[in-house]
Amino acid sequence: MRKILINGSYAPSLINFRGHLIQQMIARGHEVHVSAPNFEKETVDRLLKMGARVHEVKMQRTGVGLAGDVKYFFQLRRLMKKVGVELVLNYTIKPNIYGGLAARSIGSESASIVSGLGYAFYETNGFKHRVVQTLSRWLYKRATTANSVVIFQNPDDRDDFIKAGCLLDRNKVRMINGSGVDTNYYSVARLPEAPIFLIISRLLVSKGVREYANAARIVMSRRPDCKFFIAGFLDGGPDSVSQNELDEWIGWGIEFLGHLDDVRPAIENCSIYVLPSYREGTPRTVLEASAMGRASIVTDAPGCRETVIQGETGYLVPVRESAALADAMLTMAEDPAMRAKMGGAARKFCEEKYAVSKVNNTLINHLDL
Repeated sequence: MRKILINGSYAPSLINFRGHLIQQMIARGHEVHVSAPNFEKETVDRLLKMGARVHEVKMQRTGVGLAGDVKYFFQLRRLMKKVGVELVLNYTIKPNIYGGLAARSIGSESASIVSGLGYAFYETNGFKHRVVQTLSRWLYKRATTANSVVIFQNPDDRDDFIKAGCLLDRNKVRMINGSGVDTNYYSVARLPEAPIFLIISRLLVSKGVREYANAARIVMSRRPDCKFFIAGFLDGGPDSVSQNELDEWIGWGIEFLGHLDDVRPAIENCSIYVLPSYREGTPRTVLEASAMGRASIVTDAPGCRETVIQGETGYLVPVRESAALADAMLTMAEDPAMRAKMGGAARKFCEEKYAVSKVNNTLINHLDL
């Protein structure tokens, strides 16, 4: 039995993305602690019911604030010492960096899940962005030196991360197929006959929401019977779209669902799922849609391309090309039988590659638990 701390940046993700992992670790006899900022009572209650021990830490989730990040580091260090943590499992950039460094400072083992390279790795000409990028890479190199293993969800992230100098020892690399999806919870739903498109995402430029909106406008001009939905929320970070832009999209006829605690009704209501992201670790929403029997249109980008078999479970389109996305949408809209066939293939593909129990068993083996 080991004392394990799972450290994230967004409290609900401990249930949505790590809940099954927490349960599997506890079932194996480990004492599991979790940490994140801004817990709500419902999240705490659900984690306690699983058997986890919950700790809130303050963290500025978006942007760079050196004073706040230093405070976050020392909060984590105090927590780890108090609990007597033996293994820290971090995921997302700030927990990966400061969780790894804090664990090393008290002599505890740590591992990081690089679930996507994120905004700090996108190419840009902005001076501020370049400063953030340089600092992030330097800190990542320090943190991964402290990790026993560094876990990636796709080979592009692994290769680009190493190329950027963020990981010096390739022997630490381990691979998993995303965070997995519960194929019982996300069960196959009856497919609507109408062409109804959906994206579920934070409203970030890098998630491709702008391309989705522009493609939707093109398609609606040719096929007024097509419907388009966006589920998500304005992020507030440097990559976020504005409220004014969202209002403009709504004016075009796109329906905004806002943030959804349960995305299943929205997926059930759609017939085609879309995610034109610039890059991902492994996009969970594509897996959820696949598990529910929906074909997807995603970009031929790192992390995304692994979740769709071209022409079999959906379509891959070029990054940042609204016209190509619109063409794929129109192709999907014209053929209900094809949508149904692809949706069935997507469910089977999801079961074989992304079932959460399979993914977590691999992860637990990587951690020698």
